[in-house]
Amino acid sequence: MFPPSMSTRQEHLAHDADASIRLTDTDAAIARLSAAQKGYIHDPFVKYFVPPTPGSGESRQTGKHRDALAAYVELDFPEVTSKKAMAIRKSKDLSTVLGSPNDIRVEQGGTALHAPRYHLLPADLRHPPSSTFGTLLVPPDNTTGPILTPTLPTLLLFECVVVYMEPSASDAILRWFVEHFSTEKSLVGAVVYEMFGLQDAFGKVMVKNLKSRNVSLPGAEPYPTIDALPRRFLNTGFTAARALTLREIRQSCISQEELGRLSTLEMLDEVEELDLVLEHYAVTWGLLLPANDEHAAWGGWGLREQR
Repeated sequence: MFPPSMSTRQEHLAHDADASIRLTDTDAAIARLSAAQKGYIHDPFVKYFVPPTPGSGESRQTGKHRDALAAYVELDFPEVTSKKAMAIRKSKDLSTVLGSPNDIRVEQGGTALHAPRYHLLPADLRHPPSSTFGTLLVPPDNTTGPILTPTLPTLLLFECVVVYMEPSASDAILRWFVEHFSTEKSLVGAVVYEMFGLQDAFGKVMVKNLKSRNVSLPGAEPYPTIDALPRRFLNTGFTAARALTLREIRQSCISQEELGRLSTLEMLDEVEELDLVLEHYAVTWGLLLPANDEHAAWGGWGLREQR
């Protein structure tokens, strides 16, 4: 249930303070691949972003999905985006989803990739938001529009990101979006998935284990309880916010049919241990509505209870 020990990599990590954080991304991808292979989730693409293992065979993905009404912008360390950009260009399955090969461009020394509805960009979110996001508001040339448009509905997704950042840095990102997207037509939703409440015995073990891998969690310190998590958004200018632990989501937001299906995949004897883990992870969401609140129907946006 805890992150694996990385003692054999300590010498390498000592030369790159961020390498240990990037390795958690690889660990998560491997875990996600395992979950997909066992049938817990459907993810036909994660296999392309996991380092190959000896004896692994090739499998082909059939089918594709495009949403012509949405654009996806992904930011990560350049060491991560370069590998992802290479994986996309090498895989026909991945590149086909993004459109015609002529419409896919790799730039910035291979660390950035642009397609009509997808942009992969190298960035360090600890830097001032004006330098990270400001250029995305300006059209790169005369033939295309800006990557970000404040008048369009925008969804921000932070998957185990802000917990690795100083609270001042992550708050600055949210305030930047509040400042630049607070127009009469703006609508911004934000979702954060992360660990929290690490002051108890279980949390202290998690922190100690991560510290042995040269990973710290400064972003978790201001949020010792589930009730504290919405303050991340409310204190930075968002209109509304709410948080649920993964245990609460499992109990009330996942249908009985899906829980029944999952129970047939593997035997789970240690339910109490699972609940303990789920109580230390949460999904928090915030909503930024325009001043005139023309989008009042969005007031109930968020996870819905299934039972």
